[in-house]
Amino acid sequence: MDSTKIPGNEFLDILFDGRNKDYGAYELRSRYDKRVRNAIVGTASIVLVMIGGYVLNNTLMAADNVHRPVLVKPVAILDDIKIPDPDPVIPPPPPVQSAPPPVAATVAFVKPEIVAGEVPEESLPPKMNEIGNKAIGIENAEGPDDGVAAELSKGPGTGVIQVEAAPAADHAGPLTFVEMMPEFPGGEVALGKYLNKSIKYPHVAQENDIQGTVFIQFVVNRDGSITDVKTVGAAKGGGLEEEAKRVVSNMPKWKPGRQNGQNVAVFFNLPIRFVLGQ
Repeated sequence: MDSTKIPGNEFLDILFDGRNKDYGAYELRSRYDKRVRNAIVGTASIVLVMIGGYVLNNTLMAADNVHRPVLVKPVAILDDIKIPDPDPVIPPPPPVQSAPPPVAATVAFVKPEIVAGEVPEESLPPKMNEIGNKAIGIENAEGPDDGVAAELSKGPGTGVIQVEAAPAADHAGPLTFVEMMPEFPGGEVALGKYLNKSIKYPHVAQENDIQGTVFIQFVVNRDGSITDVKTVGAAKGGGLEEEAKRVVSNMPKWKPGRQNGQNVAVFFNLPIRFVLGQ
């Protein structure tokens, strides 16, 4: 007889026939199939619970991690502005020393008098052809005919010609470089804070990823006001030039530039850098 074709319970009864079935071996063998089935069912249940928990966890995490657009406030970064050194002040030339001019030849003035009789020869006034280019003075003196009168050569004069520097002319138009360049109230740090606070990145430039440096030229007038605001160089587009001009035009009054101790109008170039946040 083939033992594999005999049902389990009958095989156990035949195997333990005449033996002590109350001993543990019979009980263990009779419940072997049930224990195997329970073990398989329990293991499968645990595996299903783990798989279900993993799938549920991924579903919940995927619902939370929805990618939404994040708006990043653009920051305008200013390039370092190098202020040119003021032009050196050239001192006036030293006074020119010159020798006093020579005293001109003079002829003594003869006071006219009415006398009776003939006038002596030595008392007669000099004749015109004898005077020539000589000057009339208080005494007869020798000297060049192109000299100066003796009265003019006397006195406290030193013969030194004083040369004074002429005052600076009033310039009609704005200058490019002056001794003291215009300055934003509070300096470069305050200028950077003003630009960062005032500039609003244009939406068209944001949508088209347009960024770069816009160069603005304007005039700081004698009273510190800002006029003639315009852009120079290649245009970036996207509204960057218009925004830069708007912010510069609304600036408060600057400290005006000075030349020769006077306030003057000065051209000023300001680069404004637009950068999209990463």
